[in-house]
Amino acid sequence: MNVLADKAEASPLLDNLLDLTCDAAETAQAFLKQVTSSVHALCTEDGVVKGPQVDKHQVAAHGLAWLATYVMGLREMHAWADRLQGEGRFGEMEQLILQAAFGEYLWQIYGGIPMTQNEIVRPQDMGLSQDDQRTLMTPAVQTLTQNGNSEAVKARLAQLIQDQKGAPTFGETGLDETLTMVRDQFRAFTDEKVVEPAHTWHLKDDFIPIEIINEMAALGVFGLTIPEEYGGVGMGKTAMCVVSEELSRGYIGVGSLGTRSEIAAELILGGGTDVQKEKWLPLLASGEVLPTAVFTEPNTGSDLGSLRTRAIKDGDTYKVTGNKTWITHAARTDMMTLLTRTDPNTDGYKGLSMLIAEKPRGDDANPFPADGMTGGEIEVLGYRGMKEYELRFDNFEVKAENLLGGVEGQGFKQLMRTFESARIQTAARAVGVAQSALEIGLQYALDRHQFKRPIFEFPRVYGKIVSMVVEIMIARQLTYFAAREKDLDHRCDLEAGMAKLLAARVAWAAADNALQIHGGNGFALEYPISRVLCDARILNIFEGAGEIQAQVIARRLLDELN
Repeated sequence: MNVLADKAEASPLLDNLLDLTCDAAETAQAFLKQVTSSVHALCTEDGVVKGPQVDKHQVAAHGLAWLATYVMGLREMHAWADRLQGEGRFGEMEQLILQAAFGEYLWQIYGGIPMTQNEIVRPQDMGLSQDDQRTLMTPAVQTLTQNGNSEAVKARLAQLIQDQKGAPTFGETGLDETLTMVRDQFRAFTDEKVVEPAHTWHLKDDFIPIEIINEMAALGVFGLTIPEEYGGVGMGKTAMCVVSEELSRGYIGVGSLGTRSEIAAELILGGGTDVQKEKWLPLLASGEVLPTAVFTEPNTGSDLGSLRTRAIKDGDTYKVTGNKTWITHAARTDMMTLLTRTDPNTDGYKGLSMLIAEKPRGDDANPFPADGMTGGEIEVLGYRGMKEYELRFDNFEVKAENLLGGVEGQGFKQLMRTFESARIQTAARAVGVAQSALEIGLQYALDRHQFKRPIFEFPRVYGKIVSMVVEIMIARQLTYFAAREKDLDHRCDLEAGMAKLLAARVAWAAADNALQIHGGNGFALEYPISRVLCDARILNIFEGAGEIQAQVIARRLLDELN
């Protein structure tokens, strides 16, 4: 496309790029330390972080979380580039993505980070003066902000994106040979079995066909991270990210099927007895048993300490009574990981226990063919294919032997241990949805002609596509980093939370911009981008809403200074 090539300068690449990004990442880290101290001073009494003070200065605290996420994202982008250079894979596209990422995010750190569309948090909001803010502008940062994401860079990247249309990703992801083969396998499956029918499933609000689920089981999706001794594949969380990303690129519902088994397996591996592991993990790995997570209740949301559903032990069974809501895939599953209060004399997190609750599989005609269990579907904008339900339990019986771990009162601790993996997996799903929006938007921009040329040739159009490519790579690298930390058995709640926080925003922005590229057609239900927009919106809500996620990240950062 000569129009774009002509707009680009001869060489938009920066000299000594990795030296610049290394210096800039260190500067950003120092700036983060400065901001953390400032916000810490706002949120403490007598040198101790206090909840009421954090709530009072919530914008500053959440701004700190977003700043830390940006800094970690830039750090991982530099590490990604450094690895690629060592492997001889750091080509022109990768270099341009790197400098554009630094150029854009450093400017946002300086001038304001968008937490949402109309919430921009600036250094002044976090207690810094303009003089403090100027310390960020070192020579490396100035070079990258001035030239890293220039119009010439965007035009050149747009040309490369068009030239590489149809590639699995725009730019090397840094995966090794094994994980690249995994990506290729699941990309082929998704393209063949998911991409085309997904929109029909969505429009009809149909279940994902059981044949698709069976094929996923045969490919090892449900046992991907379950150890081989229990019938699983025995791969790590990074592989889970790759698989989730590719499946979600086709349809978020397909990508999310694996999440149900991931959560159940994490719970049982981390908190189950040997007998429970030997019984349930092979069934989960094979896909013979499809699980669902039953945690949330009406009016509790993220406040699990307010949970009221109770389970009273009666001989060799527990009798469960209470209400649950927003339960994904509740009808067509065989087992529930059910969070209940086994000690009615407690409140807060004490007295909560996790039950492995068996149930018969239902369908549309008879969703809950179980004594003591009823429910109804919650109609939703997107994230279809598994369906959402509210559930009611009235003396629903669960075998006492299915108390996870065999000891009451451990439910909250057991659940907390799964949050790292769940949020990493959600970040991967978000990257997949964003990639879907990118591919759909790019194809439309190339096919749609206005004024005798493809609309992709207009800067406001290709600029959107370029921004998607850059931000998706940042979110992807941050997600892979969190997964690698988990694979190394390192604590990674901070990294997982940051990956989820950023990837969810990136997915929504990509879907929104891809729909904008479609113009009025994007608002028509017949175009798949309308589905992707609806699917993207949920990502900033479930597995910890963006505000809750920012709160958790901020408290962790602030508490580390105590």
